[in-house]
Amino acid sequence: MKTFALSDSHQLPIWRRPITLLFLMAIAMPLSFSTWSALLNNFVIEMAQFDGSDIGWLHTVREIPGFLAFGVIFILIFVREQVLAVVSLSMLAVATALTAQFPSMGGILFITLFSSIGFHYYETVNQSLQLQWLSKDRAPHVLGWLIAAGSAATLVAYGLIVLTWERLNLSYDTVFMAAGGLSLVIIAYCALAFPQFESETQQVKKIILRRRYWLYYALTFMSGARRQIFVVFAGFMMVERFGFDVHEVTSLYLINLVANMILAPVFGKAVARYGERNTLVFEYIGLALVFLAYGGIYWFGWGVVLAATLYVLDHLFFALALALKTYFQKIADPQDIAPTAAVAFTINHIAAVFLPALLGYLWLHSPGAVFGLAAGMALVSLALALLIPRHPEKGNETIFSRYRRVAHVQ
Repeated sequence: MKTFALSDSHQLPIWRRPITLLFLMAIAMPLSFSTWSALLNNFVIEMAQFDGSDIGWLHTVREIPGFLAFGVIFILIFVREQVLAVVSLSMLAVATALTAQFPSMGGILFITLFSSIGFHYYETVNQSLQLQWLSKDRAPHVLGWLIAAGSAATLVAYGLIVLTWERLNLSYDTVFMAAGGLSLVIIAYCALAFPQFESETQQVKKIILRRRYWLYYALTFMSGARRQIFVVFAGFMMVERFGFDVHEVTSLYLINLVANMILAPVFGKAVARYGERNTLVFEYIGLALVFLAYGGIYWFGWGVVLAATLYVLDHLFFALALALKTYFQKIADPQDIAPTAAVAFTINHIAAVFLPALLGYLWLHSPGAVFGLAAGMALVSLALALLIPRHPEKGNETIFSRYRRVAHVQ
């Protein structure tokens, strides 16, 4: 495949430019992953009789490749990031297509692990490519539109599930195959239509941990721990406690997608206007309140309407996490982006390896306590976000940086 300098990519037709490739991959990934997520809770409960402990173990297995995401660095010694992104996406799509062929505990764990390798390795290199290919002034806006594009594509898939699941008596096999197959068509186009883009800065191909990135590492760790509770237990609650069927769970996803399509570009503009610190502070305050309200559903018996509303709000607040990406882009050395993206994914998944399984047991005794713990995590994230300076950049990574500079001058 021909290589093409990133700086010269404006000479290519729009359908072969890097930003177009980012948008197509942003569409292909959620078609597989989001469809899998929407059907997962119903599938494992109906086909394998999962309880809270089982779903915790499933997500622990799913997060192991995320914990091992630093391995991407060694793969990149032999394979380009762009190639690895396409291969990883293909793994995710194939696994989604075959999920219904493994309707047992062992089978579901196996196909989930295969899917997760594709998902996490793709997400690692995709974040790296985004931050390398997008300029700092455009990144917040474009990242918002990328989220919106993925939401729009998935909206079509979810709309079809809601409209046809009961009417056509669809099976899990049919839906999983359709979602994975459509993703593979888009991925094939990505592999064949685009040249290999050569970034101006050569990426470091070894594991690096820099002390000045410590706040980014800490926020990334807390984000991973907190998000696991939402991913694993929020949707599971809707099925287990309120008896949501496939089309009802998918309806919630549809609402999330429409909201993301409308608000994700707005969030990108908000990050550009108000800065990463203010945006993340707003996100973490909102998440703390949402998780406390989740706990109230179990502590005070609050109803299904509130639960569904919180589910949508929860999802929207997480979309503001694009500010964490742009914060890192501003403070990072350009050659550190790829290795730090891999290390950050591992840090993000440290808690994910053990937290779902442990909280699965806690869930059996006190579901409200699980969400109370998540609220505490959001407050820790809030305290960390307050350490971000108003104008982060290399040499000004935290509010303490100015004291370090003064001490150095003296």
